[in-house]
Amino acid sequence: MTLHFNRNREKGKRRSLRVKATLAEKHLWQRLRNRQLNGAKFRRQNSVDAFVLDFYCPAGKLAIEVDGGYHLHPDVQDYARTRQRHIEKFGIRFLRFTNEQVLENTEGVLAEIGRALDLP
Repeated sequence: MTLHFNRNREKGKRRSLRVKATLAEKHLWQRLRNRQLNGAKFRRQNSVDAFVLDFYCPAGKLAIEVDGGYHLHPDVQDYARTRQRHIEKFGIRFLRFTNEQVLENTEGVLAEIGRALDLP
């Protein structure tokens, strides 16, 4: 099974999601971009097959999802679980945070990401 990153057919979806980013996503991106977290490279709205991840660290094979209130709906939760299982088949690990966690405990979120990447 081949894994495809950032296919052209997902380009419009990725661009739209970047424009419509939540406050929490924007806030976290400001702390992850430009290798600010111990030199780790992150990509924002990176697609894996037909799915778009909020953030992805290729070197650590780590996906980070920031979940808003709409993630509480059962249909959305089912879709997220299916999507995550598909992507995990390729060895990509997931961390999920709520908008509130990112906005109210940014340092704790960054520490957890650092631990997942085994960063000092």
